[in-house]
Amino acid sequence: MTESRNNAILAVDGGGTRCRVACEVDGIVHCAETGAANVSSDFDGALTQIRAGMMEISRTVGIAVQQMVTWPAFVGLAGVTDNEIAGRLRDALGLACARINDDRPAAVRGALGARDGLIAHCGTGSFLAVQTNGAMRFAGGWGSVLGDEASAQWVGRRALSETLCTYDGTQAETALTQKLLADLQGPAGIVRFAGSATPAQFGALAPSVTSAAKNSDPVARGILQDSADYIAGTARKLRWQPGQAVCLTGGIAAHYANYLPTEMQSVIRPSLGEPLTGALALAKEVRHEHQ
Repeated sequence: MTESRNNAILAVDGGGTRCRVACEVDGIVHCAETGAANVSSDFDGALTQIRAGMMEISRTVGIAVQQMVTWPAFVGLAGVTDNEIAGRLRDALGLACARINDDRPAAVRGALGARDGLIAHCGTGSFLAVQTNGAMRFAGGWGSVLGDEASAQWVGRRALSETLCTYDGTQAETALTQKLLADLQGPAGIVRFAGSATPAQFGALAPSVTSAAKNSDPVARGILQDSADYIAGTARKLRWQPGQAVCLTGGIAAHYANYLPTEMQSVIRPSLGEPLTGALALAKEVRHEHQ
């Protein structure tokens, strides 16, 4: 028992929706889920959620938190943008042997496992990553103001922009643009909405775009094609190679599949696991590095 517990690991995967804390002890994974955890927007709040998850696991496995923090750990959290905030989090949690990063590496390892390949994550936000021989290269994930191309919120904003072009007469009206003009009460309503809309509210418009694209709406199809072109172009810049797996994750990513180049469509694969699975795998790497 002591030997197996010496091989125990700790993992955290947290973002703007939820935080999941897990450990593997005696070959069994125990998991606790708490609230949102973004260390840039709310450091203390994120710390509270992680501690709550650790306390829940502590009660489940009967091991004190003070012992758990000595285990090899991987912590992947939204908002970890540099070594300073990573170090601050390490100190606050009292972690003795941890790798701390943002939430992207866990998503990549969870989706691809040890395989070489590309993950294009397009939900409310977006990022791309290519894994080669275990090493990862990233692009995007910089938020709605500066990036998040091909995300649901980007698609929603693009749809509204194209709709205003049709109102100006610089582009032909389509069923999609007519619907958006009607739903938001004309161009003035679109401007009012855009002035205060959150990324999630912009993203809520994306299903109208994907639905219209299925009905061959030219504006909708153009937006999805631009998104797929961004994914394909960025993948090549990250040195993705034909034949390597492509995983499309997030709520809207699958809608781009038919717009990607044939060489990418032919290697689209389902994700092997979720980000927490990836975080546990990365925690095992930390353990191996310190054995």
